[in-house]
Amino acid sequence: MSTAFVTGATGQTGSYLVENLVHRGWQVHALAREGDRPASLVGLGVEFHTGDLMDSSRIGPILTDVSPSVIINLAALSSVAASWREPMLTAEINGLAVAALLDGAYQLQQQRGEPVSFVQASSAEIFGDALMNPQNELTPIAPVNPYGASKAYAHLLAGAYRKAGLSASSVILYNHESPRRPEQFVTRKITLAAARIKAGLQSSVTLGDLTIRRDWGWAPDYADAIARIATGDVAGDFVVATGESHTIEDFVRAAFDSAGIADWRSHVDTDPALQRPADAADLRGDASKIRETYGWGPTVGFNEIVRRMVEADVAALRPRASPPNRGT
Repeated sequence: MSTAFVTGATGQTGSYLVENLVHRGWQVHALAREGDRPASLVGLGVEFHTGDLMDSSRIGPILTDVSPSVIINLAALSSVAASWREPMLTAEINGLAVAALLDGAYQLQQQRGEPVSFVQASSAEIFGDALMNPQNELTPIAPVNPYGASKAYAHLLAGAYRKAGLSASSVILYNHESPRRPEQFVTRKITLAAARIKAGLQSSVTLGDLTIRRDWGWAPDYADAIARIATGDVAGDFVVATGESHTIEDFVRAAFDSAGIADWRSHVDTDPALQRPADAADLRGDASKIRETYGWGPTVGFNEIVRRMVEADVAALRPRASPPNRGT
């Protein structure tokens, strides 16, 4: 049985990836903090290792003990807004920690005398305010925020280790959503607000720039793309995207339509303070390479993604039925 070591397994994409790998028959080992065990992974036979990605002295012995065929790094400080507040921490987690993991994979390969693969979760934010649209693997790297810069460093480092003989891939993920998306992200903030407004629990939501455009996909699809690369024979850089972009306003409209709220504008306020210091205006990816190499393509469209998220939030707000009173 092949073995994978996954960081960031308890996050949105990581949890779907672990499920995907287990269903493929892989043994999965996951790095997680103490007590961080999502319900979606319970019962899958995943072996958790308690640790912090920043503690390289702990990571090395774990890799030696597990001796995985592939190491997949999804762990990151993944909020662009948070990266402006904590640029040093972002650089350490998204950049330096990846360097330690790549070195660990390379050293493990040298010790075993057998190939070890590495998959790094990169981001469309490495392209920044790209001059070409859509972007592909040859688009110049020009990030416009600390998050994108940290991801660019890790992306280029994966390429350097690939030249050194490690089967290292960088998966350039565009925005991807699901009901597992944390509430601090604007997409989930929108779907949860639509559900709460529908339920009469709040009256409005405050957002930033509604004109920003993003290429939004379905998180389980993107987890499947990572799994195909991790279990495949071709290493390289791969854009994972739908090829379509929509504005934040489009997302709001779709969410409120899904909730059955006709006049979304009366429930949405904008605040310039919520806008980022610098933001790429339009990110849209060309996934031709992974489609041709691994046969991957998106399976869920934009409106359906939003609908599923809203329906999950609406369902979560419904009061649970009380158990019947059976008497004494």
